[in-house]
Amino acid sequence: MDFLGILAQPTTLHPIRLTLKALAVSGGLHLVLGVLIAYYLTSGRGPLRSAVDFLVTLPLVFPPIATGFVLLMLLGRTGWLGRIAPVDIIFNFPGVVIASFVSGLPLMVKPVEAALKGDVKKLAEISQVLGKTDWQTFWLVLLPNIRRNVLAGWFLAIGRSLGEVGVTLMLGGNIIGKTNTLSLEIYNAVFSGEFDRAMVLAVVIGCFSLAVFAALKKLAAV
Repeated sequence: MDFLGILAQPTTLHPIRLTLKALAVSGGLHLVLGVLIAYYLTSGRGPLRSAVDFLVTLPLVFPPIATGFVLLMLLGRTGWLGRIAPVDIIFNFPGVVIASFVSGLPLMVKPVEAALKGDVKKLAEISQVLGKTDWQTFWLVLLPNIRRNVLAGWFLAIGRSLGEVGVTLMLGGNIIGKTNTLSLEIYNAVFSGEFDRAMVLAVVIGCFSLAVFAALKKLAAV
């Protein structure tokens, strides 16, 4: 098998580039929105917070293909959100990013939420007694003390997003040369009988997964 030759093919490089691009955008969203959502969930109680917690946790227990279908109904051109969106989301790059973001979000939010409910709560109380605002407490006290949890959640979210198939299939459509991510392209290669190319793609995604695993191990050892 000509590993490097297959790797250099445009049909192999495109899904790799697309996946990296989607991970870069969704990973940035995980870091910002994931941490803010976790902070919001720990900053009080109420029906709205319960609803947000339910929606964030849902992708962990709801089948990905069903999650993708629900998002398709919401984000399609005739959907509630799709009608007001400034760009076409479904079967385009934004759909791939949203699929990546939604699938990894629970693994980003839950570790950070658990950390914020732990011993750092005492530090937050001390900060507030000293006259700091909630946002000052969050940025100057809480965030520096949970940075390892943030990184761990981020690596887990990246790993989950990397292997996402069901939601991406619904929102991206697996359009060859446009929305076929690395995981979807492995299926495409097997379906078309290109087992050598499927093996190359599997090795590539395996290397990414090992990198995420190594990062988590190193983080745990610090």
